[in-house]
Amino acid sequence: MLIVFLLYNFKKKVINLKLKPLIFIVEDNEDIIFNLKLSLESNNFQVVSASNGKEALKTLSDMDQVPDLIISDIMMPKMDGYELFKTLSNDNRLNEIPFIFLTARASPEDIRFGKLLGVDDYLTKPVLEEDLLAVIKGKLSRKKKISSIDAQVKEYLSSHDIDLTPSLLKSHGKNVLLLMVFWDDRLGPELKLWHPKEETLPIPIEKVGTQLFNAAMLIYGQEKIIKADGILLKIENINRYGYVFFDSYPDPNERFGEKQYMLALIAPKINYFESLKIREIFLSMTKKIKQARNYNINEIYQKFLNILTTSSL
Repeated sequence: MLIVFLLYNFKKKVINLKLKPLIFIVEDNEDIIFNLKLSLESNNFQVVSASNGKEALKTLSDMDQVPDLIISDIMMPKMDGYELFKTLSNDNRLNEIPFIFLTARASPEDIRFGKLLGVDDYLTKPVLEEDLLAVIKGKLSRKKKISSIDAQVKEYLSSHDIDLTPSLLKSHGKNVLLLMVFWDDRLGPELKLWHPKEETLPIPIEKVGTQLFNAAMLIYGQEKIIKADGILLKIENINRYGYVFFDSYPDPNERFGEKQYMLALIAPKINYFESLKIREIFLSMTKKIKQARNYNINEIYQKFLNILTTSSL
């Protein structure tokens, strides 16, 4: 009976351990690592640490479990936080992990530069425990929603008889597709534009546009869009990535008094640095949409191709 009891408690502890989110701390100050670890573990997180970016990459390559979130200092020996983030952003296995800078570099220029790189948040030392925990829980919640979207897209696509042969082998196109979908109160998501017209996907483009719109709206909920925002999704079953950008403009005839729409770029590969540049083009494009100004779709599309075929940095 004692053996059974011990085995039961061991299995229970293993299950509970797996349920705890894993936080990876990259920091060269041992006292800060100790305090962060103490705080996080007391709030039901697992913690792994490394003293610099180079050690962090080695640790990550040896880990079976991918961390749920990374907290990194910037100024560290051997490899700093900037270089660590750049390396992770180009790693398909690790580039979707929420990444937070926690650093003493607190000037407005440093903060702007960090956010421009595309990190999920930028916190300055010293940080209050409740503020750090709030940011971590917020990022993990968002990651969970995005993972749910990926799962729904995967489930939707797996229900179709899909030919997974890369489209590039069937045509001379670049395998990059630009979509524009508007919400209609009567019809729901409605595909208004796709470019180039000759480009194809393994399933009808209209269905992809509708599914991306519906899935991504789960992040916002059926609510008013407060500000323009975008997310990078991996669509595994059609072997594509999609950068999906949402915005709206005032329209008294629509729900919430606004016309909601989605711009999306679908390509074989989009990394985080590329998604930052894609977002800037979408921001410029959406200004013209709101002002009912004309835009040259061929020029915009060529800009996307240039981003995806040249070095990100």
